[in-house]
Amino acid sequence: MTPIDPVTLAVLKGRLEQIADEMDATLYRSAFNPIIAEARDACHGLYHATTGDTLVQGTKGLPIFVGAMAFAVKAVIAKVEREGGLEPGDTFLFNDPYSGGTHLNDFRLVRPVFRDGRLFCWLASVGHWLDIGGNVPGGYNPKATESFQEGVRFPPVKLFSAGRLNQDIVDILAANTRVPTSNWGDLNGQLNALDLGERRFTALLDEAGDATVDAAFAAFSDRAEALMRAAIRALPDGRYSFEDVLDNDGIVDEPLTIALDLTIAGDRMVLDFSRSSAPAQGPINISHATTVAACYVALKHVFTEVPANAGCLRPITFTVPETTLLGAGAPKPMAGYTETILRLIGVVLGALAEADPDRATAAPFGTINALSLAGHRADGSRWVMFSFFGGGLGGNPETDGLSHANNPISTATIPPVEILEAAYPVVFTRWGLRPDSAGAGAHRGGLGATYEIETLTDADVFLLGERGKVAPFGVKGGQPAALNRFAWQTPDGWASPPMVSKVTDVRIRAGERVRLETPGGGGFGHPAERDRDALKRDLRLGYVTREAAVRDYALTTGDDQ
Repeated sequence: MTPIDPVTLAVLKGRLEQIADEMDATLYRSAFNPIIAEARDACHGLYHATTGDTLVQGTKGLPIFVGAMAFAVKAVIAKVEREGGLEPGDTFLFNDPYSGGTHLNDFRLVRPVFRDGRLFCWLASVGHWLDIGGNVPGGYNPKATESFQEGVRFPPVKLFSAGRLNQDIVDILAANTRVPTSNWGDLNGQLNALDLGERRFTALLDEAGDATVDAAFAAFSDRAEALMRAAIRALPDGRYSFEDVLDNDGIVDEPLTIALDLTIAGDRMVLDFSRSSAPAQGPINISHATTVAACYVALKHVFTEVPANAGCLRPITFTVPETTLLGAGAPKPMAGYTETILRLIGVVLGALAEADPDRATAAPFGTINALSLAGHRADGSRWVMFSFFGGGLGGNPETDGLSHANNPISTATIPPVEILEAAYPVVFTRWGLRPDSAGAGAHRGGLGATYEIETLTDADVFLLGERGKVAPFGVKGGQPAALNRFAWQTPDGWASPPMVSKVTDVRIRAGERVRLETPGGGGFGHPAERDRDALKRDLRLGYVTREAAVRDYALTTGDDQ
């Protein structure tokens, strides 16, 4: 291996991350659907030639994809090893959630990079496509009991062979979506990102030399491993357990448990999820790959100094039995994977807080509230709006939780109201913070939000959410946050779903509205310890009502003056 000095290593790290960042930016600027273009539900990276391990990721892409994409590349490598025939100019496409995917909407494109006839590494792109068929527009089918009801499933297939497009694949894609133009635009955006990444990376190899870049890749992973081992070693040896629950699976109205037993022994860590619930009937299952990726995100939140590549996972062992909903296989439905990984990340953070109480934070709102509205415009054309929404993060030892934030699974942003109203026949009649939604505490949680959406055509309504029955918890005496709430207008007034956080088979008329009230974050510390000036400010700004202040903070006459 070519020796490499620290300065060169730092320069190459910056250059390689810039390549991935530029790939991200290319897709954001060219994608057709707002979930990629505005919310940035996408990711790019470079992956090891023979193992598929993550080498470099961008700083803007979705972290959950970074971990999962390594398994996607491994799936392509396995196909090539079975069938052979890999050439420069090949590009693989797939969305199989059981082979390195997350759910069917997330399409992966994987491309080999060759140097002098030798496979040097892989480039990969993933983006959330708006609709891929299935029973529900937008793909988030709360009543799915198998993946066939969620959409079309592609194993790894060659979209390009030696640079030639396989038009049959494109035709099949177009025939299995309600919005072929949107998906076509997203596909081309991902292809453009791969083209740019290949050009930039080839130029870097020409400049720095293949051997030097190879050495840098090895050094990145070794450094991440060393830092992760040091971080684990700093924690006390022992076994630490934590668990939380999902409301239901959309089919059976019973809670499901996500349970973790975390063991620390020297510089090694074991994450054992064996006590978690069995695979669910409904669409809140996830695959082994997604579970590992979610753990990676949780660990990155805690050990922020550890570089984001495969080396950081070397000291960690994962026990994810297929007999749990975290290691489910085909054809178990997985559309709502986001809800499950949010709870999974929470239990990892909770178990680590047991090992190091100084790291304890209250729970965030814990649901993306995947809302789909779909109908037909006056000209007969189909429209499908999918979006996710914000809520409050948990209070922590230093400050209140952030209000109207995104979830800790990602760096994605909530799509702007102006973009959604411009793209679809909807009007947001309300978009604001939700009073009294934050868990009370010395440091309260962040506030959730209230959204009301009026449709300008008749529309079908679908929601796949969580935290409608079990609220985001507080810690160290802090109180839980408000529950998730959803309702829609009918001729007889407002109606709410029996499953609370999951909705299907609902249709509203033009001019009627849906209302979503998202949870806040849990509180940190006893509410009686909250600074009185901070409480007065909350009252003045309308974050907390007087009634809630009296109930939760023991507000007395004169305290709010």
